[in-house]
Amino acid sequence: MAAAAAAAAVGGPQPPQAEMPAPGLALDKAATAAHLKAALSRPDNRAGAEELQALLERVLSAERPLAAAADGEEAAAAGGGGGPGAAEEEALEWCKCLLAGGGGYDEFCAAVRAYDPAALCGLVWTANFVAYRCRTCGISPCMSLCAECFHQGDHTGHDFNMFRSQAGGACDCGDSNVMRESGFCKRHQIKSSSNIPCVPKDLLMMSEFVLPRFIFCLIQYLREGYNEPAADVPSEKDLNKVLQLLEPQISFLEDLTKMGGAMRSVLTQVLTNQQSYKDLTSGLGENAYARKSHEKYLIALKSSGLTYPEDKLVYGIQEPSAGTSTLAVQGFAGATGTLGQLDSSDEEDQDGSQGLGKRKRVKLSSNTKDQSIMDVLKHKSFLEELLFWTIKYEFPQKMVTFLLNMLPDQEYKVAFTKTFVQHYAFIMKTLKKSHESDTMSNRIVHISVQLFSNEELARQVTEECQLLDIMVTVLLYMMESCLIKSELQDEENSLHVVVNCGEALLKNNTYWPLVSDFINILSHQSVAKRFLEDHGLLVTWMNFVSFFQGMNLNKRELNEHVEFESQTYYAAFAAELEACAQPMWGLLSHCKVRETQEYTRNVVRYCLEALQDWFDAINFVDEPAPNQVTFHLPLHRYYAMFLSKAVKCQELDLDSVLPDQEMLMKLMIHPLQIQASLAEIHSNMWVRNGLQIKGQAMTYVQSHFCNSMIDPDIYLLQVCASRLDPDYFISSVFERFKVVDLLTMASQHQNTVLDAEHERSMLEGALTFLVILLSLRLHLGMSDDEILRAEMVAQLCMNDRTHSSLIHHIPENPNPKSGIIPGSYSFESVLSAVADFKAPVFEPGGSMQQGMYTPKAEVWDHEFDPVMVILRTVYRRDVQSAMDRYTAFLKQSGKFPGNPWPPYKKRTPLHPSYKGLMRLLHCKTLHIVLFTLLYKILMDHQNLSEHVLCMVLYLIELGLENSAEEESDEEASVGGPERCHDSWFPGNNLVSNMRHFINYVRVRVPETAPEVKRDSPASTSSDSLGSLQSSRRPKVLQRENSGTAQVFSLVAERRKKFQEIINRNSSEANQVVRPKTSNKWSAPGSAPQLTTAILEIKESILSLLIKLHHKLSGKQNSYYPPWLDDIEILIQPDIPKYSHGDGITAVERILLKAALQSRMNKRIIEEICRKVTPPVPPKKITAAEKKTLDKEERRQKARERQQKLLAEFASRQKSFMETAMDVDSPESDIPMEITTAEPQVSEAVYDCVICGQSGPSSEDRPTGLVVLLQASSVLGQCRDNIEPKKLPITEEEQIYPWDTCAAVHDVRLSLLQRYFKDSSCLLAVSIGWEGGVYVQTCGHTLHIDCHKSYMESLRNDQVLQGFSVDKGEFTCPLCRQFANSVLPCYPGSNVENNLWQRPSNKSIQDLIKEVEELQGRPGAFPSETNLSKEMESVMKDIKNTTQKKYRDYSKTPGSPDNDFLFMYSVARTNLELELIHRGGNLCSGGASTAGKRSCLNQLFHVLALHMRLYSIDSEYNPWRKLTQLLEEMNSQLGNEEQQPEVPILYHDVTSLLLIQILMMPQPLRKDHFTCIVKVLFTLLYTQGLVALSVKCNEDDRSAWKHTGALKKNTCDAEKSYEVLLSFVIRELSKGKLYHEEGTQECATISPIAWSPESTEKYLQDFCLHFLRITSLLQHHLFGEDLPSCQEEEEFSVLSSCLGLLPTFYQTEHPFISASCLDWPVPAFDIISQWCFEINSFTERHAEQGKALLIQESRWKLPHLLQLPENYNTIFQYYHRKTCSVCTKVPKDPAVCLVCGTFVCLKGLCCKQQSYCECVLHSQNCGAGTGIFLLINASVIIIIRGHRFCLWGSVYLDAHGEEDRDLRRGKPLYICKERYKVLEQQWISHTFDHINKRWGPHYNGL
Repeated sequence: MAAAAAAAAVGGPQPPQAEMPAPGLALDKAATAAHLKAALSRPDNRAGAEELQALLERVLSAERPLAAAADGEEAAAAGGGGGPGAAEEEALEWCKCLLAGGGGYDEFCAAVRAYDPAALCGLVWTANFVAYRCRTCGISPCMSLCAECFHQGDHTGHDFNMFRSQAGGACDCGDSNVMRESGFCKRHQIKSSSNIPCVPKDLLMMSEFVLPRFIFCLIQYLREGYNEPAADVPSEKDLNKVLQLLEPQISFLEDLTKMGGAMRSVLTQVLTNQQSYKDLTSGLGENAYARKSHEKYLIALKSSGLTYPEDKLVYGIQEPSAGTSTLAVQGFAGATGTLGQLDSSDEEDQDGSQGLGKRKRVKLSSNTKDQSIMDVLKHKSFLEELLFWTIKYEFPQKMVTFLLNMLPDQEYKVAFTKTFVQHYAFIMKTLKKSHESDTMSNRIVHISVQLFSNEELARQVTEECQLLDIMVTVLLYMMESCLIKSELQDEENSLHVVVNCGEALLKNNTYWPLVSDFINILSHQSVAKRFLEDHGLLVTWMNFVSFFQGMNLNKRELNEHVEFESQTYYAAFAAELEACAQPMWGLLSHCKVRETQEYTRNVVRYCLEALQDWFDAINFVDEPAPNQVTFHLPLHRYYAMFLSKAVKCQELDLDSVLPDQEMLMKLMIHPLQIQASLAEIHSNMWVRNGLQIKGQAMTYVQSHFCNSMIDPDIYLLQVCASRLDPDYFISSVFERFKVVDLLTMASQHQNTVLDAEHERSMLEGALTFLVILLSLRLHLGMSDDEILRAEMVAQLCMNDRTHSSLIHHIPENPNPKSGIIPGSYSFESVLSAVADFKAPVFEPGGSMQQGMYTPKAEVWDHEFDPVMVILRTVYRRDVQSAMDRYTAFLKQSGKFPGNPWPPYKKRTPLHPSYKGLMRLLHCKTLHIVLFTLLYKILMDHQNLSEHVLCMVLYLIELGLENSAEEESDEEASVGGPERCHDSWFPGNNLVSNMRHFINYVRVRVPETAPEVKRDSPASTSSDSLGSLQSSRRPKVLQRENSGTAQVFSLVAERRKKFQEIINRNSSEANQVVRPKTSNKWSAPGSAPQLTTAILEIKESILSLLIKLHHKLSGKQNSYYPPWLDDIEILIQPDIPKYSHGDGITAVERILLKAALQSRMNKRIIEEICRKVTPPVPPKKITAAEKKTLDKEERRQKARERQQKLLAEFASRQKSFMETAMDVDSPESDIPMEITTAEPQVSEAVYDCVICGQSGPSSEDRPTGLVVLLQASSVLGQCRDNIEPKKLPITEEEQIYPWDTCAAVHDVRLSLLQRYFKDSSCLLAVSIGWEGGVYVQTCGHTLHIDCHKSYMESLRNDQVLQGFSVDKGEFTCPLCRQFANSVLPCYPGSNVENNLWQRPSNKSIQDLIKEVEELQGRPGAFPSETNLSKEMESVMKDIKNTTQKKYRDYSKTPGSPDNDFLFMYSVARTNLELELIHRGGNLCSGGASTAGKRSCLNQLFHVLALHMRLYSIDSEYNPWRKLTQLLEEMNSQLGNEEQQPEVPILYHDVTSLLLIQILMMPQPLRKDHFTCIVKVLFTLLYTQGLVALSVKCNEDDRSAWKHTGALKKNTCDAEKSYEVLLSFVIRELSKGKLYHEEGTQECATISPIAWSPESTEKYLQDFCLHFLRITSLLQHHLFGEDLPSCQEEEEFSVLSSCLGLLPTFYQTEHPFISASCLDWPVPAFDIISQWCFEINSFTERHAEQGKALLIQESRWKLPHLLQLPENYNTIFQYYHRKTCSVCTKVPKDPAVCLVCGTFVCLKGLCCKQQSYCECVLHSQNCGAGTGIFLLINASVIIIIRGHRFCLWGSVYLDAHGEEDRDLRRGKPLYICKERYKVLEQQWISHTFDHINKRWGPHYNGL
């Protein structure tokens, strides 16, 4: 019955049961719901159930709203009959009512929440959310916590950081699978399930009925809304339309999940119930709509390339074509990785056709086992179909959040994970097609990371759903879609396929979600073990890895530069790292113990098989193809890393996992090719391939890649070297590096494969490579801690590093679960062992240092390892930097003064498995090379460098260190050296070969070589051997048949790879013959013929070394065996003296070691030294040689000259900088004097810094000071309160600006303007507290005409400057300080002549008259001179510096009084600011440089000149009121109608002072100045007395009145404050000033007991400010020094300095301020005249009258807001704070550090007339200067006018580093020094000078 009514109410057709008409059409939903609930609660509830079903049919039918529109396209938009969405809202309302069962929905929610057993937090967030990760508490590396849980848990001392979520995530608090329980927050610590009552059955009963229907309805909408996108049109917008319509439904579901555990379990039941799904969705019912919906679903499945299992196909035997045919029909040939067809017409070819044609895509067909994984989907529950549509719609955020919100329900979690795995292949296909793959990737990972981080779950899914199979197969399929034929080695016949790095799939990293899931599950031991045990999986995986083997092949361009530099290498390196290396590290982390040997054997086995297949596929025999290189050999690296692990951790026998020799020889070729190519790239041989090839070489060794790339490569080469024939290996190296032809004794040779200019660097490369190969121990026996230490030392030696850059540069294991995590315990302990922390310092240039780590001295002494540094440097300059720092250390510690060579470092012992590596050092081939190179260096052949020598010596030393056991001396001496005259060297041991003398060598030389042109073998004097000079001329024999010569050619024969190297023919000993095929590069006939010559050598390695010593030291017989003097040396050989030094030291060290190793060597060394080398005859030098020598010498001299000049220049610059550039701290330095300080000079002389001439400033050619004018509100920020303002960090703390100086002055001016005459008000106070103009100079002067031409040249200069020339900005031509105007210097002397300074004996009355007369003279407008024009223009500049609102205070716009007020206020602003720069008082006297560099004198002239144009009417001139008794006192009251003038007692005395002085003709006389000061002091003092009288209460007043009256008639009455005070009180009592006081007033005034001392102190403080300003003014106008004094005597010192104190005044008895008074007219008369004005005003306005009398004169210095200690406090409050304008959370919130206002940086919401909020605020708060803290970046940004700069951060982490943009998210703490520097720059207005990087902001901040 009720159902019928309800249906009628909704407006659907009548249900069949209800025959009778429905009476209550409007019967409300609640009643219906209540009725239904009751019906369902009965034991027999079938009827109720049916009723409910019927109702739901009507309410929730998806049919009606969408059928309303005719065509399907528009259906989604049309919504219900009434506007779009009306029906849906109605339906939602119904659902809410039904769920609540008739009650209120909100109460229902609360009721359900009460049953929430919330043991998990599970809060889901989306991208950009701020979350925390604690590594100490996390079990999984992906663990994350929401801010609330983090702050409520205890993580003190843990390794945590804050981060911005990239893909979204969920809070893991309470989940013990992912984090340790100790880290849970207070809410989730208690396992609360026990004490939560059971959910009453009827509460959620309705939900169980309603929700299935609701979810089905949602699914129907999704089916209906989805239209297959046409092949060419992306369909995002249609999908988004549907999603927008469904927003309320999905939100409703999301809200349900938030009701807690009880509701979640109902939802889980609904979502996973297979029966209800089947009933509702089978589409078999009579309902046509449902059928249609089901068909749409099937179509969607098919079009996705998925088959529905009922299509009569059985899983296993489905032929590949079946999958294909459905696709072909749909026209979706390229949508997915379907099998057996060539995808060439694919929408994935977005990068145009360049990928096709040349590189046809290759398709592999896979086994059918994968078919089911890829192509079959069967949905059995709502959850499965919901996920299907979520994927189809490309993971809408709302759906993702809903699905994740359900995860705290354990049952759901398992079901959902299985569903997710089931859809995995489908996800991959959708991802590949998606146009928004980035967003989609993030959403996928957002889900998968929640599922796969949990080991238990991952294991379960692996076992039950074949997770690993699915993942590997899906990855394989994904990559198969972008394979191309490999061109490595054999382009035509290669069968190998590699991924094409230019494809979108790789370029955009589309694969990363899948790879990251794979890495995630491999981090679980149980899953990884399954993987390592499953042979089939390993084979598939190796197959996958081989797609990357040899990708991104580089071919060397030999002719012209490549026209298009491809950037595919980024994709290639990223792919190898992410898809190959990271899974590899994941697997390795589970092979740590002996028990896991089997896994390693499996991997190694399948890896070798894959490698063998690869060699076959590319047709590799034994020679790599020339001029190509690929940096990507992941198979080699897998093999190498598993080998290393096997030996290091699993105690496997290395030989048992090594292949045969032939395979080893193949294995070494490609890694060696890479090493040689690195040398070629650094030798600029690949320059025609563009910059990208350098980029690859750098990326290969860069810290994130090196331990997955270069390290395994080097290790693999070390393994090969230790097992292959050493001679073969060494010769391969030199052949690969193309320097075989260079290794000849002849002075000239031909290199067929290498240009001469590259020979030297390639030779250096080959030797350096050998040194690295032989001395690197990373995988050969070093422990993890030793490796970490070596890496750290290498990085620190290159440069001092911050903690974060160390972490960044030290290669960590790319897989996060693998142990060494930067920041872990071992990292910190090693760091503190090797480095010292340098706290952040401030350099006086404003460049702020960060906390740095620098190597300890003993590290330089013992651990500096150049080999490691070379291996780890990305830029060659870093090696140089390390050597420079090493040199500096040795100089500083006094260990070695000169230029040292890289030190030789002892190595950690080799692991026994790799002992064979040392055979390289003891093979004849290497010894021949070393011998040859030593000989060539000694003979000065071309193309050899010190570096070569250094490496040669290093190798010799390595050989000596690693020689076999000591040879028995007897055996060696039997035959003596003659025994084996027929071979180069007798044996393989370096120790014995060193002393072996080689007599003759046969060489092949070009016919042009000097060796050939000898006339007679005997004539030793012939000089044609210029290039072979040596201490001993080799005799060259032309006899071919000489039986003694040895021929040497280092060309290993590759074909018979192990032919015994025993060819003992006397003519060709030790020569391995190879057909000379390598000549194909040189054109036939171009090369001169080679002939054979025989050189007489007669040297051994030892003798060469000793001669080298002579050569290096430049002295004959410089080497003397040290053991002859000190036999001790042989016993303890490690002598510190040899450990650091240059080549000479190295040679001595080697000889010592050789002597130690064998007695024979010792003897031979002594012998060689005994044969005194005959003196060399002077060389005859041919003309050509002379020419080259002269050239060299000239060059050298030029170089020295240049160095000298540069040094001189630098020192001059430095001394200049010291004198000129003291912009930072105005206290510390003495700048250039502007003025010449001797008072005798009649005229000041100025130097022009542009034309360099000096002379006086004249009317027609004026000189000016370079000045910067800037508007400033710093003064306005002074407060009278000592308590500092804090930055608000809670809603309660807000900052109110009315206690600032600016606010107080504003109020005062507007009060005066309300009651008094406007023009008079504008003379009574100063403005400029906000937006005042501050003028500062660097002290340099220039001619104004020079300046104009300088500006012209700047205008024409196209270089981008940091300033705007059009606004008049420039930099001082001398010191480059920023400036924007020139202030003309007034002609005449700078320090006024003595004439003006002499004290005159006139009485004060005379002086007063003179002042009045001078002021009365109108200022004649000066004649039109250049000077006056300039003065006018600078005045204009000053006005334009500040905004109009800070200039116009007059009620009548444009009145001259305004200008008048503005001008004297400029003077006031500059004086007040200078006082602040001096610290607010003048105790330090004249020491401050602010004065020396001040431009006040010039500024005064300019202002005075302009002020004189406005003469004040003499009756209004306050001077008269101050100095004359006016008779007509009452006349003022007569004219009531006009406003009165401001009473003189309300005037600001300092303003009066400036007005008086600027009104006088310049230059001013000193006695006039003193006179004005004396008169004004009387007024000031009276004001003090009046203010005092108002401040004290009635009793005090009557007491004062009484005591003063008694003394009135004493002689000094006018100088006694008591008398004066009592008089003031008496006079003011006549008016109403004191009457108003009720009781409440007394309470507010401070209850001080006024003693004589406190009164005196009050009066002194009241007057002190005026005295300071006046003294400063006197100092600038008359050049008098300021005396320094103690703080307590400042008053007396300043008053005597100003001439207020009579000179005979004695300071013994306590000082009384009144004694400074000097009344121009009788005191009592003038005071009563002043008080009369006040009384007549207070008659009407007593309140205001009193307020105006109390002036605050003691302002404290201005400060920025005080910041909290910890940055997190600021961040947590502000980063979520909403903007007051648009109430959204701003993207870039910022806060003003001056006033605490919260602003949006760049926020468009707050833009006003094209000004963004920060710029606007900087104008309103700081008159154009703004200091903002950017909340999300922790940095401070300064806005100055139209420019801005990033200032840096005042918050540093525990290691003293900034964390810009909070990337590292470590806790940050305030750095007080930095904040002080910031404040100092703000107060001293030096932002422009100190910060260098300014840019325009175009009002967009």
